[in-house]
Amino acid sequence: MNFDFKPYFARYEQLAMAADGVFERVRREYPDRVRCQQACADCCHALFDLTLIEALYLHHRFQERFPPEERETLLEMANRADRQIHKLKREAYREFTAGRSEEEILEALAAEKVRCPLLNANGLCDLYDHRPITCRLYGVPTAIGGKGRTCALSGFEAGKTYPTVQIDRLVGQLQAISAELVRDLGAANIRLADILMPLSMALLTEFDEEFWGLEGSANPDAADKGD
Repeated sequence: MNFDFKPYFARYEQLAMAADGVFERVRREYPDRVRCQQACADCCHALFDLTLIEALYLHHRFQERFPPEERETLLEMANRADRQIHKLKREAYREFTAGRSEEEILEALAAEKVRCPLLNANGLCDLYDHRPITCRLYGVPTAIGGKGRTCALSGFEAGKTYPTVQIDRLVGQLQAISAELVRDLGAANIRLADILMPLSMALLTEFDEEFWGLEGSANPDAADKGD
């Protein structure tokens, strides 16, 4: 595509670096509570979604990092993971329509485990340097919708106060970058900025003209953005 995504990726990378900084500060302050270590892959089985800018960035780095023959194997793993996630979400929706509370459903989903397609046989992430922000913050206290969460393997105790990352605020910043990208690209559907997708789907998706609604249409403003 004749569009320069680099400025948007740079802004995303700034947020990722800030997340790393928060994680390190909490780890220094609570070294006996943050128990993350190499080859601990609990976070690599967690269910979470990516904002548009995160998904696009991860897809770009995936394409950049792996040659086609290696991509094929990883995409097969992503496809299996995506089918598993779709099944879990479909069942969660059925339970919601049957009257089960949203809080109960979210807690049940949080207990589910789906292996990330980027987790290799050595228990390490194949795209660790470009991993999503959720992965970077896993292991320190976070809050979503006012409800605190942390890794079950950490030493943080329920009922005590710790520095906590407000995920809702972070998602808002990521969606703001996504919205600017969608606007500047001239995408047909501005609501693309609000989509959330699993990591597996980010690897599988073709972020081409058809995805953006640009197929077969002239877009001089986007063309001026460069390569």
